[in-house]
Amino acid sequence: MLAILGSLLLLAFGSGLVGSLSGLGGGVFIVPALVIAAHMPITVAVGASLISVVATSAGASVAFVRDGWTNLKVAMVLECATVTGAVAGALLAGMIPAVVLELLFALMMLQSAYFSLRKQGDDLVEHGDPIARRLELAGDIPDDSGKMIHYEIVNLASGGALMVVAGLMSGLLGIGSGALKVMAMDYFMHLPLKVSSATSNFMIGVTAGAGALVFLARGDVATSIAAPVAIGVTAGALLGSRILPHANVRALRLAFVVILILIAIEMGWRALQGI
Repeated sequence: MLAILGSLLLLAFGSGLVGSLSGLGGGVFIVPALVIAAHMPITVAVGASLISVVATSAGASVAFVRDGWTNLKVAMVLECATVTGAVAGALLAGMIPAVVLELLFALMMLQSAYFSLRKQGDDLVEHGDPIARRLELAGDIPDDSGKMIHYEIVNLASGGALMVVAGLMSGLLGIGSGALKVMAMDYFMHLPLKVSSATSNFMIGVTAGAGALVFLARGDVATSIAAPVAIGVTAGALLGSRILPHANVRALRLAFVVILILIAIEMGWRALQGI
């Protein structure tokens, strides 16, 4: 029993660390870890993951908000879309076969890797969308030398549409949908990657919380698994929040692409074997 508990804590800690650094959320990594390494049904893994994602967000986002990396205004605006999608996804999750969920997970990882490869660095814009400017969503962050850099927000409507999809995937797959959120903010809305990661960490807790309520009401959360997973993921997320401000953006992007592709291959293979 202690060995199983230790394994769960270790898996969760690694997932929380990588999820915090990427802004993808620990659920992206804890679901395949529980399914592949711990041989758990994906529905059990999704339920435990949603609880852990809430814990991850609460742990990691505190430091990001305090240090000014999180754009709270952007988070509040976009969260309206993701919560709507999350509730719908959680309701649908109880009706969809595990094979389909695994295949969806693999496809999600591949699309995240694709957009990460296309984006080579922060592509800031000088003039934001009229709506974004009216809502005062722009912000300032320090560069490597400590000089403040101003960034504007564009494609707010496209970003909002993607957030609905992100919420839907969160409820279905228990991942917090940080992958789509970071992609939407980084690639489409042109926020700096570190701001996208920090803002995503703040948002995923609210998104996952909405889906978790549906799973709890349906009785699909195993507390004996969810508790150690939440503790491990939170510890990893706290460490990741300390590392992110000093991390190399290009190296982070490349590492995440490799991890996402490997996860996609494994989950896709499992789905094809189950068909």
